[in-house]
Amino acid sequence: MKKVLTVLLALTLILGVFSGCGGESGSDKNEVNVYNWGEYIDMSLLDEFEEETGIKVNYNTYENNEQMYSVLKQGGVSYDVVIPSDYMVARMIDEDMLEPLAFENVTNFVFIEDSLKNMAYDPDNTYSIPYMWGTVGIIYDPNVVGEVTSWSALFDPANTGKTLMFDNSRDAFGIALKYLGYSLNTTNETELNEAYELLEQQKPILQGYVMDQIFDKLESGEAAIGPYYAGDYFLMLENNPDLKFCIPTEGTNVFVDAMCVLKGAENKENAEKFINFMSRADVSRRNSEFIGYTSPNSEAKELLDVDEYQLSVMYPSDELLANCEAFANLPQATLDWYSDAWARLKS
Repeated sequence: MKKVLTVLLALTLILGVFSGCGGESGSDKNEVNVYNWGEYIDMSLLDEFEEETGIKVNYNTYENNEQMYSVLKQGGVSYDVVIPSDYMVARMIDEDMLEPLAFENVTNFVFIEDSLKNMAYDPDNTYSIPYMWGTVGIIYDPNVVGEVTSWSALFDPANTGKTLMFDNSRDAFGIALKYLGYSLNTTNETELNEAYELLEQQKPILQGYVMDQIFDKLESGEAAIGPYYAGDYFLMLENNPDLKFCIPTEGTNVFVDAMCVLKGAENKENAEKFINFMSRADVSRRNSEFIGYTSPNSEAKELLDVDEYQLSVMYPSDELLANCEAFANLPQATLDWYSDAWARLKS
């Protein structure tokens, strides 16, 4: 989702503070401050939005939901638009971190697929508009690790030193839970402890825990297998045509990333104009083609200029999706368990 090197991320955040995304940024009503996953937008669309509206876009990036949440909780940096994943949207709603949207300013909402409206994370679509959706799967080089159909390949000692794992707790534990036959959203500590034990057993075979570093490692052949987001697979494929992608037979995470306006945003109307622009069929189609993720716009699919293989990855069959789950916001006790367990696992 989303790729950007950690060093560049840090530099972007630092520059953002001095370029109008912090402190008194809201004093300029002719701007909008956007906080998004790295490499998760066609940057030319920002220029187009500025030309159409005269609104300047101050744009910064993050690596994952937890990092974004931590930055916002720490305060000191002001944003208007943020694009969390489903479960994080629910958490931010619960914690009163988001503004209700004025839908008279987001008229393109009518073109969002009905199946992506009124979802559990925001039942009345009061606070969010889907941005993109997709699946998590395994990206691998069959010349090195053979054909892969199961999460078991990430725990196979035969792949020692060639295997990468997500460097965030929700995705890593989610993979272990699905492999064990449990729900991504279990709160049963017996099941969670089994997942912890599995991840602990996996550690010796790993080359490392990664997020955006997975691109260089898989594209260069330094590593041969790792989990990541379907949309980013096509970026890797451009540089390494040997790579393949699969949704494991045990099922996986299907996610929706949604555009939201942060509580107290000083440029709320501009934020809603930006969200409406990104939801337009032609814009969403171009964005989808560029980043490889699946547009939620019902008209965009018909406009896509991609081959049949890419279309099949972007729009998995109902049979594949039947075993998939979306992450839900978890009770605080379970979130605390995750934090403690992840710290122990990484120590």
